[in-house]
Amino acid sequence: MSTLIISHKDCLSHIEPTGHPEQVMRLLEVVKRLKFEEFKNLIWKEAPIATNEQILLGHSKKYVEFIENIQKSNHITHLDADTYFGKGSLNAAKRGVGANISAVNAVMSGDFNNAFSAIRPPGHHAETEKAMGFCIFGNVAIAAKYAIENHKLKRVAVVDFDVHHGNGTQEILWDDPNVLFVSTHQMPLWPGSGTREEHGNHKNILNIPIQANTDGPAFRQKFDEIILPRLDSYKPEILIISAGFDAHYKDPLANIDLMTEDYEWITHRLCDIADEHADGRLISSLEGGYNLAALAESVAVHVKVLMERSK
Repeated sequence: MSTLIISHKDCLSHIEPTGHPEQVMRLLEVVKRLKFEEFKNLIWKEAPIATNEQILLGHSKKYVEFIENIQKSNHITHLDADTYFGKGSLNAAKRGVGANISAVNAVMSGDFNNAFSAIRPPGHHAETEKAMGFCIFGNVAIAAKYAIENHKLKRVAVVDFDVHHGNGTQEILWDDPNVLFVSTHQMPLWPGSGTREEHGNHKNILNIPIQANTDGPAFRQKFDEIILPRLDSYKPEILIISAGFDAHYKDPLANIDLMTEDYEWITHRLCDIADEHADGRLISSLEGGYNLAALAESVAVHVKVLMERSK
């Protein structure tokens, strides 16, 4: 069984100002790397446009209408200090949501064990009624809600190893008893949320703040001692990954010192959980990563593990 890659050229139409770290080249470099000979067995699929009904699983009607009205006005604007919105941004954001929903359907149908959404803009900072930190819609949070709503799952695990806390995913899933959200992130660091005391209304949130300059062995220890036992006891029916690669030591926006091989190890361990409890069902969605070379290589090892584990 092959690994599914879901992407779309519309994700390149979300154009950021010159010098912005969340640039078009991020996705171009990822896609180029995944076209190497070693990835010839990947199955590629175009991401569909998410419907408003699907987006409303994670956002308010007021917020969705606000975003669509900006699009209709044809004005180029900032949704916050870091989040730019131009004429191609709405379609790109809707493709990101659509990619993750398509990934859920693909693994739940049994056609694929796992899938990776190569999309932008990222999504884990977008809250119910607010765009933040390069993110417009909560791609992964919506996918989790969709899995519960449409596939009647009772235990969905979301693991976010982006270096920045997934505040938006946490906020959207805060009161959902059918989701366990686990996040590793540097602290202190923007957006400032993600303390150990933030547990969710159903004790469904597990935050693991990481100090600056933490290296791979120390990071793996956190996984082994805290995260993997919690996931194992939770017994998820599907595993959803917010795959940010900005904890890499080369990344310019943070100060965690992971190596490319650490992402290989993390992916294997999460596949172990999926194999044990979810019949291998795992989807992963691109979040951060702002050194282009490190991003491309980290995605490559991540996807290579997914391919190995899908056999």
